[in-house]
Amino acid sequence: MHLQGKWKAVLTRANEVVDEKEGYNVITTAGVSALADFLASAAVSATRNPFFHLAIGSDNTAETNQDTTLGTELSRQSGAATSFSSIFQVVATFASGSGTGNVYEYGLFNSSADGVMLSRDTEGLITKGANDVLTVTAQITLS
Repeated sequence: MHLQGKWKAVLTRANEVVDEKEGYNVITTAGVSALADFLASAAVSATRNPFFHLAIGSDNTAETNQDTTLGTELSRQSGAATSFSSIFQVVATFASGSGTGNVYEYGLFNSSADGVMLSRDTEGLITKGANDVLTVTAQITLS
């Protein structure tokens, strides 16, 4: 099985799109192991995929498959998880006052605090103001 991740972040201000970033990420070694553990346990006890927590951060250090956290996490939100074809997608909204600052990095986690990071991406700067809303979409394609 091959995993490939894609991210999209859309910043809106007063209901107008003011910035948008999109890119591909690195799937982490720890994330692959956690996904394998989840798949192995799914028939016994798991009721849904635990990877539905999105985090944003301010560190612009390039991602590697050995990453286990964001460099500097600003905020984490539970997202809505869906799947279509061979794509697993999570969408989360960082509302006014949440994750304010310089955003460079994105992570997909299996917990609302700490937990295992499945994927991480760094992109160009999005400056999220206190009244801005940032919608982040993470997609993992399984092939």
